[in-house]
Amino acid sequence: MKFDEKTEQRMINEVMELLVTHYGASLSEEDLDRELSQVEQALNDARASHKGQVRKSGEPYIFHPLRVTHLAARHWMDFSSVMAALLHDVVEDTPVTLEDVEKKYGSEVAHLVDGLTKVTSEAKSREELKKETYRKTVLVAIDDIRVLCLKFWDRIDNLLTIDALPPHKQSLIAEETRMIYVPLAQHLGMGYVATQLESLSYNLLYPKRGEKYNQKIELLKEATLDYLRKTRAKIIGACEQQKLSVQLKDRWRPFSIAAVQAMPRGFVTLYTLEVQVDRMMDAYVFLGLLHGMFPPIPGKLRDHLNLTSKHGYQALKTTVQVGEQRMRVEITTRKLARFNHSGVLAPGFKFRHDNFRSLMKSLLDGESAFDTESLKLASATIQVYTPRGESRTLPEGSSVLDFAFEIHESLGLHARRGQINGRTRQLKTRLLDGDQVSIDTSETPEVLPKWLEWAVTPKARNTVRRYLRNKVRSSRN
Repeated sequence: MKFDEKTEQRMINEVMELLVTHYGASLSEEDLDRELSQVEQALNDARASHKGQVRKSGEPYIFHPLRVTHLAARHWMDFSSVMAALLHDVVEDTPVTLEDVEKKYGSEVAHLVDGLTKVTSEAKSREELKKETYRKTVLVAIDDIRVLCLKFWDRIDNLLTIDALPPHKQSLIAEETRMIYVPLAQHLGMGYVATQLESLSYNLLYPKRGEKYNQKIELLKEATLDYLRKTRAKIIGACEQQKLSVQLKDRWRPFSIAAVQAMPRGFVTLYTLEVQVDRMMDAYVFLGLLHGMFPPIPGKLRDHLNLTSKHGYQALKTTVQVGEQRMRVEITTRKLARFNHSGVLAPGFKFRHDNFRSLMKSLLDGESAFDTESLKLASATIQVYTPRGESRTLPEGSSVLDFAFEIHESLGLHARRGQINGRTRQLKTRLLDGDQVSIDTSETPEVLPKWLEWAVTPKARNTVRRYLRNKVRSSRN
């Protein structure tokens, strides 16, 4: 990438075009002009504040906030968020104060910038400051999810431009990203963002394995180029006959340890054909059309249009036999594809803020300032059922104990054992997709420290931890 005025202006123009595209129809011409003028002013202030500053890579500093801003605009973030993205480092790295930002751009932009500014103190160690910064970000994000989303864009750009840092610092940042920001992005429905953060982290942690994996993917792309071209042509031809509008996209699995482990199974685990249609009804029409052309593999159909996955992903998933290869196919609508890409930021979707607030607060209830263990949310999920047939969605690997706490906190604390499909099982027993579960209880809680080893969900772990802590305090008194 060139770091000249021409490149800078191109990025600015793209940001402005995205804002007009996303918000031009909902604002009056006067309001739109006012907002765009504010963004332009924020850009000028960011450019002036960072003038003469360069990053460790040698690039002019202004390009970092510009790239973060571009990501924010691409993901439908509002004008205040875009201004905060431009100004997110001025308080931390320049003489500009938070009061200066608030006076010029208002309390909303200042609030977002503050949430992205590191805690500083000469009296505290680097590790203590790091924990306090996390705690501050979490507290702000409880009430304003935009802070965390801006943090994602900042982290993505930092990971992409991290080469100038020493290897040990690169590894620390990558591990922190994998353990903290990836699960949070998943919880916000931002699957694409989570995958990007995870892949960038793994490439830094295991560079040689990453390079080898990426080389093999490139070879596989070349080997299947003609095969995929013919397959897509056949699908498009069949859709045109049915007057069904579709958009096809190739999706290759990015590098991760799981991807490397899956590689021996070949093409079917590394490639997905993503299909976007106009309406949900069209998704089922296309599924029938696809299964008519290519034999479906039994047991591989998953309907996440009617039964949304744990992290909000919505699509039909199937595997078909196309010639000598098995191929994964995911079918969704164009509108749902925006959610699958941008999660809570996608227009037309209501974010369940209470669920997220409870997750973020659970981080602050842990033994440490930032309890990464309580973020243990599996990307795969299972559906289990109460005796009345009501479904509950849990992370894959959840136990009977997790199910009890999912129903009610009191039921979890009084749980003694479970009944899985009519058979008595221990609380630590792992549940499988489709299990019917009931809970046998005791009159008084029989909570044990080893329950923390049996539980997976943040709700269960933090309730158990809180109960045990209170029990210890009571015994001392």
